[in-house]
Amino acid sequence: MHLPTNTFKAALSQQEPQYGIWAGFGTGYAAEICATTGYDWMLIDGEHAPNNVRSLLEQLQAVTPYDTAPVVRAVNQDPALIKQLLDIGAQTLMVPMVETAEQARELVRAMRYPPHGIRGVGGGLVRATRWDGIADYLAIAHEELCLIVQVESKQGVENAEAIAAVEGVDAVFIGPADLSVSLEHPGNPGHADVQEAIEKVIHSVRDAGKPVGILAPVEDDAHRYLSLGCQFIAVSIDISLMRQAAIANLSHYRKQDKSCVPSSTY
Repeated sequence: MHLPTNTFKAALSQQEPQYGIWAGFGTGYAAEICATTGYDWMLIDGEHAPNNVRSLLEQLQAVTPYDTAPVVRAVNQDPALIKQLLDIGAQTLMVPMVETAEQARELVRAMRYPPHGIRGVGGGLVRATRWDGIADYLAIAHEELCLIVQVESKQGVENAEAIAAVEGVDAVFIGPADLSVSLEHPGNPGHADVQEAIEKVIHSVRDAGKPVGILAPVEDDAHRYLSLGCQFIAVSIDISLMRQAAIANLSHYRKQDKSCVPSSTY
């Protein structure tokens, strides 16, 4: 049995825009529906959605037959949790609130087996090895793993270039909502100070030769970030899409405010 190809990582190397959807319902059924719609990648959110390791596994299993590439976001930087997420078969991890190059280096170590890291060996117990069905998994696992670190604070912006330069960091993802809070403009990612910081991160990461991504469910924002150099953009959130569609549908039958736009502060 061969090690599965990480199609998301391969796509990043092609330097073509990759459009993603945020999966926040926390169920395999909802994730599978989204996986049939044609997005390049899907963020399965383990930070703010009601997920645990088992529900993340169920969603990974549900989307496996489809072309949409799963990206799993961890709730924090805990190496033990990262080990579990890798063991259940996540090949691309997004890790929140990375503020220094040292934090980034520790995350790389958590992704790799000794002597290059600290990842524990699960062998035949874990889905990642296909229960010992993949020959030489310990030696080749890193080839198909992808680490995305999130820059979403003032300190992270200041250290973005150094973070992106860490060997083993494959991409950087900007979090506009937390960044707006860090820069004292909570809930206002469109503020000039926040936008200036976002542009600084984009340029710093690209100068380091790494892809940069962002969450932009508002269409105008997505087009602007793409023009600035973002390569992978989450352009929708499943929960927001359902809510908008439900409100729009009801408005056909009941007089009410039809204005329901995607959140720009997630």
